[in-house]
Amino acid sequence: MTATQTQHKVVSRDEWLKARITHLAAEKELTRRRDELSRQRRELPWERVAKYYIFEGPNGPETLADLFAGRHKLVIYHFMLGPNWEEGCKSCSFLADHFDPTRIHLAHRDVEFAVVSQAPMPRIVDFQRRMGWRFHWVSAFGNSFQSDYGVHFTKEEAAGEVNYNYERIHLGLEEAPGLSVFYKDESGEIFHTYSSYARGLDSLVGTYQLLDLVPKGRDEDGLAFSMSWVRHHDRYADEYVLDPTATYSNPREISGCCKHEGDV
Repeated sequence: MTATQTQHKVVSRDEWLKARITHLAAEKELTRRRDELSRQRRELPWERVAKYYIFEGPNGPETLADLFAGRHKLVIYHFMLGPNWEEGCKSCSFLADHFDPTRIHLAHRDVEFAVVSQAPMPRIVDFQRRMGWRFHWVSAFGNSFQSDYGVHFTKEEAAGEVNYNYERIHLGLEEAPGLSVFYKDESGEIFHTYSSYARGLDSLVGTYQLLDLVPKGRDEDGLAFSMSWVRHHDRYADEYVLDPTATYSNPREISGCCKHEGDV
């Protein structure tokens, strides 16, 4: 047995089964609570989208209505890629690695998915090509969409307190991650139904859901911040070694979801 194994309790099959069944009861209770929370979320009031947003897409201008692509429901991920950034946020990229496989399934449930960043379209195209993603990604460089939905701040705003994740905090960043949901009715009116930020984005990360099942889990205790181990998927290498004390040297790369550990 390895040192790691000898540090953990090892029991007979009967004892293991008894402990597993006890824990299963807690898992089932959490599932029921999550189902109830989802039901309550669906009953939240909506707000009418009064502004007319025009984004720059890969093939030219697109309105918010265009992003629905003929469907009634739209999920938008607010991706941290600032106007002058050379590459997207590592943590947002970690999430984005999970987006493409879901799109075909969402489409068959009347749901469209899109990604929005503050960077101009050429920077988005270059980074998306590098990462090999296929999801629809547009630029809000020419409008106030990212600011209106609480993920983009001016340099002056970022120097003080900003409204992020429904509270006033010192974020220290001009870009932050988030997710927003919209509904378009038969008349074409658009409604904002939900937005989530910080640890509220946790459920988007399939990798985390699997890590939660294995011994040691996410194994992020003792790191300078939770996602410090994450790299762009083309930057991992056989010689990859994690320095648990290392912090981001470039503040543009610090993800808001990293800075709000423990928060929904």
